Amino acid sequence: MPVNNGGKLSIEYFISYLKLIMATKTCSLVEAREYMFEHFFKGNKDTFGEYSYYHFLQAADIYNQK
Repeated sequence: MPVNNGGKLSIEYFISYLKLIMATKTCSLVEAREYMFEHFFKGNKDTFGEYSYYHFLQAADIYNQK
């Protein structure tokens, strides 16, 4: 998924991305979250700004509650 570095990525964006990773890699939410942090954020929570990282964490929590 292409990403604009200047934008604030939404919770919905991250939920969709987590679902995509879990479906394609047939992995758990925990594994998808770890994968996203390493590959999407490149191991740095500040890669796309604090709001995007916070929304990523919220998306994982929301998806986990479903």
